[in-house]
Amino acid sequence: MSEKKKFTIEYEIKSSPRILYGFLSEPNGLAQWFADDVNFRDQIYTFTWDDEQQKAKLVNAKENKLVRFKWLDDEPQCYFEMEVVQDELTNDVALSITDFATEDAIPERKLIWDNQIQYLISVLGA
Repeated sequence: MSEKKKFTIEYEIKSSPRILYGFLSEPNGLAQWFADDVNFRDQIYTFTWDDEQQKAKLVNAKENKLVRFKWLDDEPQCYFEMEVVQDELTNDVALSITDFATEDAIPERKLIWDNQIQYLISVLGA
C-alpha cells in the first residue's frame, strides 16, 4: 500500500473568521457544504454522503481558528485540518486545508476540495 502524503491548499474566502468557523466546526454548519448529513455524539462526527457513512474524531479545535479531524478508519498519521487564516495587514480571510492522500490520488482529492469549498463559498454568499 503506497504511503499517504500531506498536502495543503488555500482558498480566499470573504467571511469573518467567526462565521466561517461555525461552518467548519458545527454539525449543522458542516452539513450545509461538506456532507449530506452530519451527526455529532461522544466526540465523534458521523459524516454521510449518499448513504455512506464515515466517522471522524475532532482531535483539535481552536475557536475561530482551526479544526482538525481524524478519520477513525484511516492511517494513524493522517488527518484533515481546516484553518482560518487572517492576514494581519489586509484582514483578508483564507481557508487553509491540510489533508492526506496517496500521491496518485492527490489531484483528485484537491478537485473534491475545490468543489466543496466552492459550495461553502456559495452557502456563505461570499
